[in-house]
Amino acid sequence: MPGEKSLEKLLRFMNPSLGENEFIFCSLSGSGLSEYSYLSPEAAVLEEEGISLVISKNKADEHNLKYDTVFKKITLNVHSGLDAVGLTAIVSGKLYKENIPANMTAGFFHDHIFVPAQRAEEAMEALSKIKSEDL
Repeated sequence: MPGEKSLEKLLRFMNPSLGENEFIFCSLSGSGLSEYSYLSPEAAVLEEEGISLVISKNKADEHNLKYDTVFKKITLNVHSGLDAVGLTAIVSGKLYKENIPANMTAGFFHDHIFVPAQRAEEAMEALSKIKSEDL
C-alpha cells in the first residue's frame, strides 16, 4: 500500500509517539555499514567524511564512543509517502518555534524525529498542537 501524500490527511492522522530508548549521533571512519553492524545502528548515512550513525546511548557507552548530545526518537505514526510534500516542513517548523532541535529521518513507512532527550516531552507537546489548519 502506498504512503499518504495529502498533507492535510498526514497532519490529521499523525499520531506522534515517543520512544523510550536514548540515542546518539557519531561519525566514524569507513565506507560501509557492515564494518559497524556490531553497533546495531538505528540509522546510517554515508558522507564524504565517513559514516554517520545513530546508535543507542548504551552501545556508545559500551564501546567508549564520544558524543555531545543524547536524543530520543519521536515517530510520526502515519504512513507518509516518500514523495509527500510539506510534512517535514510543518513538523520541523513547529519545533523551530519552540527552539527545539529536530533531526529528521525517513523510513519507508514513517518519519522520525530525533530531539534532545531533555526536550522530548516539550517536543511531544508541541507536536500534539499541530492540526491540519497549520497548512
